[in-house]
Amino acid sequence: MKAVVVRQPGAPEVMKLENIDEIDIGLTEVRVKVDTCGVCYHDVKARGGFLHRGIEFPFVPGHEVAGTVVEIGPQVNQFKVGQRVASTQRRHICGHCKYCRSSRETDCAELVFLGDAGLNGGYAETVCISQDTLTHVPDGVELEQAAIAACAIGTELNAVRDVGKVQPGDRVLVTGAGGGLGLHGVQLARLAGGHVIAVTSSEDKAERIAEAGAHEVVLVKRGEDFSKQVRAVTDGEGVDVVIDNVGAAIFRPTLASLAPGGRWVFLGQVNDAKVEFAPPEIYARRLSILSVKSTNRQQLSDSLALIARKAIKPMIVERLPLSEAARAHRLVENGDSMGRIVLKPGL
Repeated sequence: MKAVVVRQPGAPEVMKLENIDEIDIGLTEVRVKVDTCGVCYHDVKARGGFLHRGIEFPFVPGHEVAGTVVEIGPQVNQFKVGQRVASTQRRHICGHCKYCRSSRETDCAELVFLGDAGLNGGYAETVCISQDTLTHVPDGVELEQAAIAACAIGTELNAVRDVGKVQPGDRVLVTGAGGGLGLHGVQLARLAGGHVIAVTSSEDKAERIAEAGAHEVVLVKRGEDFSKQVRAVTDGEGVDVVIDNVGAAIFRPTLASLAPGGRWVFLGQVNDAKVEFAPPEIYARRLSILSVKSTNRQQLSDSLALIARKAIKPMIVERLPLSEAARAHRLVENGDSMGRIVLKPGL
């Protein structure tokens, strides 16, 4: 089969389209013919050698997969050949530990991230994935939409609904609002009843962010303190919830934007940059610092249901063949894409 292989860390050009053998299918795995694979910033960092945990060269990148079942392992009982499926971000979980049995499979000790190790990832014609990390794609949802449902939408659903617990009337700040995560966070926060304030450094993206559902769009230069503008549009009070798709680079202005009792949900940083703060800055204002770790299967199913009901619009901005994986990475790395870029092996 054709697959994009990374044999050593480096620039986008280290990714080569090769003909490789399909891997052997596991007992509880499903072989999926890939229709679409989303391109995530995680892929960019893994390819560049900036991520280390779980990375093993050579590897085929890609964890945002949707396609059709073409083969099932001998112990598979949840799927049949010909069914349409979408994956969470994982190739394997144990399926029976206390985490897997309580919708916390993202903490499973046996978790294997899809596409970070070995020649089995979504930038390929087929990929093998455990049945416990897949879900059916409902009628009315295109496979390319389903491909980004877990990472780009489900992670934001986790942040907005399950961790941030956004309630009607909450003032919600969405950082990195013009990216593949942020645009879906804006939609979900609006859907939850929040008054959405979106921050972006791109004037070109401001109108699109407003169209996605932001009540206010705060436009700032990269690295600029946006807290005064956020407070200005919240009558000086600040926001109740932050859905933070950026992280350490904007720690100070985000902290200054929170109202007393605010909930700050981290989900967008994939490097090890550090911040400093004094504990009283947090407890004196009763702030809660929270985090999101990808998507469980229920959140993926819920995201697909929202797409099917047209409550959420998946933001796909470009569709490229596997041969243009390097171009896709350059666009994501430079922050030029507004929404998700996807790779389609059939192009």
